[in-house]
Amino acid sequence: MRTSMRFAAVIAAATAVVAASVPVASAAETRTPQIKVLQQDADALLKYGAPGVLAEVDTQRGDLRVRSGYGNVEAGTPVPWDAKFRIASFTKTFVATTTLQLVGEHKLSLDDTVDKWLPGLVRGNGNDGRQITVRQVLQQTTGLPDHLEATPELFTEEGFQRLRYQTVTPEQAIARAMTMPSKFPPGTQWAYSNTNYVLAGMIIEKVTGHSWSHEVQQRIIKPLHLTHTYTPGTRLTIPGPHAIGYERFPLPDGSGYGDPVDATELNPSFGGAAGEIISTTDDGNRFLRALLGGRLLRPAELAQMKTAVPATAFDEHWPGVRYGLGLMYMPNDCGGTWFHGGDIMGFQTRNGVTSDGSRSVIVSLNTDSLVPGPGVTSPVTDVTIPLINHALCG
Repeated sequence: MRTSMRFAAVIAAATAVVAASVPVASAAETRTPQIKVLQQDADALLKYGAPGVLAEVDTQRGDLRVRSGYGNVEAGTPVPWDAKFRIASFTKTFVATTTLQLVGEHKLSLDDTVDKWLPGLVRGNGNDGRQITVRQVLQQTTGLPDHLEATPELFTEEGFQRLRYQTVTPEQAIARAMTMPSKFPPGTQWAYSNTNYVLAGMIIEKVTGHSWSHEVQQRIIKPLHLTHTYTPGTRLTIPGPHAIGYERFPLPDGSGYGDPVDATELNPSFGGAAGEIISTTDDGNRFLRALLGGRLLRPAELAQMKTAVPATAFDEHWPGVRYGLGLMYMPNDCGGTWFHGGDIMGFQTRNGVTSDGSRSVIVSLNTDSLVPGPGVTSPVTDVTIPLINHALCG
């Protein structure tokens, strides 16, 4: 579906049109200054190319929720208040938490090698599972190549349309990664790789006898009553209500981006344990607050999760960022924020939570291909940082 003319009009109108048309959550009426700032921050994201925005802040005093722009550009309708969306790599925090629960139960060790649980699977081109530990898998210090780099066509419009419904098994994902050379000896550097969390999902299954998605459901989703959080597997659709997820792919000649494509339906198995989950702002906040509040991990395992190394490749977007075990840390004006965002065709998730779990925020954009409007220069750092900092430090 192409909606470029309508889409361009939304970007050109920016915040002025939307701020006048989108209501404020009634639960926030007693906190007018905070809701105004949150609304302004959400509106500001439109000029950077977000079709629509949904943001929710959860605190011990209650929740604040705002929206801006459109969930359906053609229809001119807002993002549903209770919209479900693909959280992409935020999935990694669920998987890391599950793995650390197993560590706390003495069912595996962070110092176990990948080969102990998946013998012979990681081999070739300098990749060796005998030299890689579970800790390094979760902390992205394995040096393993990202299996998605083996299918660059997925990130072109023609390739996406051809591959969007294709199933990718974990075994296939690892096999693709093994066709590429190791980036560095394990434990010597940091580099983000989805392959690591595909492996984490496979290790969970080997340890428990159940799929990673089953364990996440039983250990996190059900106990926290995350009733709108799903592990879809190969399911193509997002349960309603939801916004349309728009994607703009680079033009072949490198001159810019093509018209927005409706990317809502896709087979998320290429993400799997690295990026498959569907959730909501409310469920995402409940998970983050429970995690940092100590309700999901014992102190020893939570301390391991928060033991973070410099993530220099991400430093430009999140200054001072460090990567723990499925959780990132960035300094801010009020003690720092823990977070793990996610990007997948059609959706971008950003979030943050205080160290004690007392306050958290989830931001959902219904695109992960932000293209600023005319005359707008995109900031070098992540465009949601002002909103998240105001939400956590306000």
